[in-house]
Amino acid sequence: MEEFNRITFDSKIMGGRACIRGMRMTVAHLVNLVANGMSTKEILADYPDLEPEDIREALQYAALLAREETYLLKVAHG
Repeated sequence: MEEFNRITFDSKIMGGRACIRGMRMTVAHLVNLVANGMSTKEILADYPDLEPEDIREALQYAALLAREETYLLKVAHG
């Protein structure tokens, strides 16, 4: 099992969503920045409290969640 030292969950911060090191920066927001074309350098300039490893771990966490297996069921139509 992968270990995520920078991903935290606290019901008092951002409603308990996955955040970076207890800050009010959700993993979802950080992954969205990357998905919309921001470079690590740009993100770190806009959010100086973040570190490069925060971005890497957020992406690793998102990749882990995306690996969830789904199975399509074939439904018979009568």
